[in-house]
Amino acid sequence: MQSLTVSLIQTHTYWHDPEANRALFDELFEQVPRVAQLVVLPEMFSTGFTMDSSRVAEAMDGATVSWMRERAQTLGKVLCGSVVICESGQYFNRFIWTTPDGELRGYDKRHLFRMASEHEHYAAGRERCLLELAGWRICPAICYDLRFPVWLRNRGDYDVLLVVANWPAARQQAWQTLLRARAIENQAYCIGVNIVGSDPNGLHYHGGTAVYAHDGEVLSESGNTPSVVTQVLPWQSLQTAREQFPVDLDADAFTLSVPGYGDKGYE
Repeated sequence: MQSLTVSLIQTHTYWHDPEANRALFDELFEQVPRVAQLVVLPEMFSTGFTMDSSRVAEAMDGATVSWMRERAQTLGKVLCGSVVICESGQYFNRFIWTTPDGELRGYDKRHLFRMASEHEHYAAGRERCLLELAGWRICPAICYDLRFPVWLRNRGDYDVLLVVANWPAARQQAWQTLLRARAIENQAYCIGVNIVGSDPNGLHYHGGTAVYAHDGEVLSESGNTPSVVTQVLPWQSLQTAREQFPVDLDADAFTLSVPGYGDKGYE
């Protein structure tokens, strides 16, 4: 199987201004090389990390998702990132995945950041989502999900863990450490896309968008400035590592209980 080329966009965002943010990303798309197959935007890229869900939420056929679908087709690449979505009277922090041929998928953030009262303004997701691109299996996650290894455990069903975030500078070391840990324990590439700048709540963001290999090696890492980073993920090195060091064969079976959804067993 061929390598996968990903472009990661790290930038500031305009608070509660989807139109300005869409225009900003349109400019940044010019830095994405033709060879990129996947373009990743941060968490809540159209609004900033806001608890004012009723004010900023859009429908799945709203302006931002429609823009994503149009840009995926124009760029000829998969485009993804999280957006505040209203559906059936509930609000979700939803990871949106759009493809050039019109496919639309979504993952709702499971672990809502209670220290910012996110759980009071959004509904939690109940299921993981697995995506596929050029034969690569990708598991999306959103920010605080990164702290929960059971939820993100590789059950032999993904090759890339993809985390979009608004992760504050005060916990930057945790961001870097957890990304590396998830890569190592799951024998998968781990990608984290963060923002830079500050928001009206007084939070500061120092970026640190990065790609980690299955052994924790840093393949690329952004500093504290806006950037578009493109990284090739080699397939053969991942497969060789899994064959030579098959830790998955000794993994524990477990049952994951999701409130309101029931138990699900994994071997």
